[in-house]
Amino acid sequence: EVQLVESGGGLVQAGGSLRLSCAVSGFTFDDYAIAWFRQAPGKEREGLSCFDTSGRTYYADSVKGRFIFSSDNVKNTVYLHLFSLKPEDTAVYYCAAGDGSAWPDPVHFGYWGQGTQVFVSS
Repeated sequence: EVQLVESGGGLVQAGGSLRLSCAVSGFTFDDYAIAWFRQAPGKEREGLSCFDTSGRTYYADSVKGRFIFSSDNVKNTVYLHLFSLKPEDTAVYYCAAGDGSAWPDPVHFGYWGQGTQVFVSS
């Protein structure tokens, strides 16, 4: 059974940092692309970073240089490191697995975690 479990969200001041974790099970990083998305109230789900099955990492322009994707094959965990956070980064952050060919479109990602809330205060 494929499972993704996010953690690491919380309240942080503007300019601060967080590390989000996504523990995965039921598949390997060779099977599916893994991506991070976020969704703020009233907004569409936004693709942030994608790690494809070839080991390449992609970033949305809105977070390039501030967010960094990493993975730990031993722990079967992927991370999203958030730096220089802004109030507009406030959202629920999700990790997802699936076919990443259409990223940043979330439509082909069939497996999702429950999300972790990030709140950035000004």
